[in-house]
Parts: sequence; structure tokens; C-alpha cells
Amino acid sequence: MSQANPGPTSRIYFSQRLRLHYVDWGNAGAPPLVLVHGGRDHCRNWDWVAAELRRDWHIIAPDLRGHGDSEWSQDGTYMMAGYIYDLAQLIHQQKLAPVTLIAHSLGGNIALRYAGLYPETVAKLIAIEGLGPSPKMLAERFATGLADRMRAWIAEQRGLSGRLPRRYATIEDAWKRMQEENKHLSPEQARHLTQHGVNQNEDGTYSWKFDNYVRSWPPYDMSVADVEGLWARIRCPTLLVYGQESWASNPAKDGRAKHFKTAEVVTIEGAGHWVYHDELAGFLALTRRFLT
Repeated sequence: MSQANPGPTSRIYFSQRLRLHYVDWGNAGAPPLVLVHGGRDHCRNWDWVAAELRRDWHIIAPDLRGHGDSEWSQDGTYMMAGYIYDLAQLIHQQKLAPVTLIAHSLGGNIALRYAGLYPETVAKLIAIEGLGPSPKMLAERFATGLADRMRAWIAEQRGLSGRLPRRYATIEDAWKRMQEENKHLSPEQARHLTQHGVNQNEDGTYSWKFDNYVRSWPPYDMSVADVEGLWARIRCPTLLVYGQESWASNPAKDGRAKHFKTAEVVTIEGAGHWVYHDELAGFLALTRRFLT
């Protein structure tokens, strides 16, 4: 960021005794816009979007619990209820309502459920591939009984308990791994995301900031019917964005879009799962049209 356009300020808030981090891009007199990242990402994933929108919005981007510079869950469990509570607390504590939300993947899942719980507090919502597992994937998951899911989860937790954070000898090695994760990233994008996504260990190596336990999906959650009921409660204009090259299931095709009263589904060509990285210009144009 240049001196004329400095980067964001780091701030802290507390939720369920966890010390959580967010960045504030200033312009406090403008309408509030909260950017919520996805799983194993961090708040600085949004820097390119925030830099373009900061003149018209008061932008806040949190690190989810267990991610970025936010504290890790003490029991290694990451339930959707906890993530939703954290977002609710940020909006409540900072008095952001009515707030506009842009959220990706896991963050989109959180934001959509929050908007259904508190429809009066959300002005507009953009969810990028944020509806969670497809109906097909959910059917496969719930084909096994709760006992089997619990046993599998316990085994997975045991495995994660012994999994040490991967250490990279240099930040360049971590940067190469970031490029492997998303082939659409430019070298500059990958380097920026890596620099903000790693900590340097005492021995000089580098490790990703996120808690390995965030990889584990809990064995139980809200029922599909309950989640669909929350989607139906959303009152604000809603945009469901999908990348044409993504693995994610498109709700216009799999039937999930029918549960929304106000949602429009848009597919962006040339983009994968990280639409706002892969086709930034197209995403920003779409976002500006939708928000204004």
C-alpha cells in the first residue's frame, strides 16, 4: 500500500473468551461493509477488493477463529454456531448494523446463516460459493448414521492432534505451495497471500497461521431443513456468485436457489473457487453494480 493509501489498521475484539483479530480500512463515516474469508484463509485475502471499495465503504475484515491472527479454539473444535456467534458479536460490538456482507466459501456459509437469523441487520449480501456442501455430498454424508460419523470424527481428531504444523524452510517454499493451491493466482498475489498467511517459527522456518483442527468438519450441525429455513428468512438483496471453473455445486442447477426469496445466482467465467482473486475486475464490476 502507498503512503497516500495506507493499509488497514489491526484491531482486536473478544468472543466466547477468544481474542479475535480484524482489520479496519478506515472511512468510519461511510456505510459498513464486512468481508468474511473462507476456510484456511485470512483477512488479508480481501486486500485487493478492500483497496478498490474503501473510498465508498467503511470496510472491516475479520480473521475467523483459528485463522490468521485470531486465537485458536482451546478445545480444537470449530462449530458453525461458534463462527456465527463471532460474526454476530463483531457486528453487535462495533454497532455495524445495518451492514453489507461479502463472504467467501466457509465465510459465505456463516454470513448466509447469520443473515437468516438476523435479517433486520443485513442491508445486502454477496456470498461467493458459500452454500456449503452440495445436496449430493450431504446425502452421502448423512447416509451413515451418527454413531459412524462420530467415530470417524474422533479418529480424525486423534490424527490431527498428532499433526504438527508443516514447516517450510523459506518463505519462497510456502509461496510455491500457495501457487499450487490456486493456479489462477499471479506470482504477486500468491506472494502477498503467503506473507500475510504465515508465521516465522523460532528455528527460522515458516508455518501457516491457521489451526490444523479447522480442517475437521464436526459430525453434527444444523439440519438441512433448518439451514434452508434460515435462507428463506433472508430479506435483503442477495447475490450468490460462482466461478465457472470451480468444483463447487451451482445452486441454480442443484435446486438450492429456490429456498431464497431475493437471491440471484451469477456465474463468472474464467474463475475457480476464489472468484475474487481469479477474476478481480469482473467481480468488482459485478459488486459495484449490485451494491449501488
